[in-house]
Amino acid sequence: MDAFLTSTFSVAIAEIGDKTQLLALLLAIRFSNKTAIISAILFATLINHFIAAYLGQWAIGWLDPQWSRYLIAASFFAIALWVLIPDKIDDDDNRFYKLGAFGATFILFFIAEIGDKTQIATVVLAAKYQSLTWVVIGTTLGMLIANVPVVLAGHFSANKLPMALIHRGCALIFALLGVATLMW
Repeated sequence: MDAFLTSTFSVAIAEIGDKTQLLALLLAIRFSNKTAIISAILFATLINHFIAAYLGQWAIGWLDPQWSRYLIAASFFAIALWVLIPDKIDDDDNRFYKLGAFGATFILFFIAEIGDKTQIATVVLAAKYQSLTWVVIGTTLGMLIANVPVVLAGHFSANKLPMALIHRGCALIFALLGVATLMW
């Protein structure tokens, strides 16, 4: 249950103001089929985070347990610093729009998530908890918790949220995960 709850909570918080959340907002403005957008986010995240979690578990199997603990803790500290840097959406890549709401969202979301904070967090969480299923379910749920309201609200502006406070809180959560990893 720790793997599931930690994965859900940390990714939901880390996703606020993230480029994929901004992408979800752009797609919600562009397409009226909110169900297709949400479904595509779900499937793109499940596949992306499964690959990331699998990579995290595979990589950690090659390291000495003591070294892996230090590497995981250092990764949490690095993510804590990374979330303090606000994301910006890349140039609007509209060549995928002709694929419709589901196709465009699936491709753009999957691509945007590659190397993103939440994908890296998924790698680290899977390495820490050695629970591929619960980490993938948790991180995917975290992505949905952060993105579904944005898609449903459509024109809701993230500017109304206290982004600096949210980023600092998220950094604190990842730093605490790093400290907890070192202590246990």
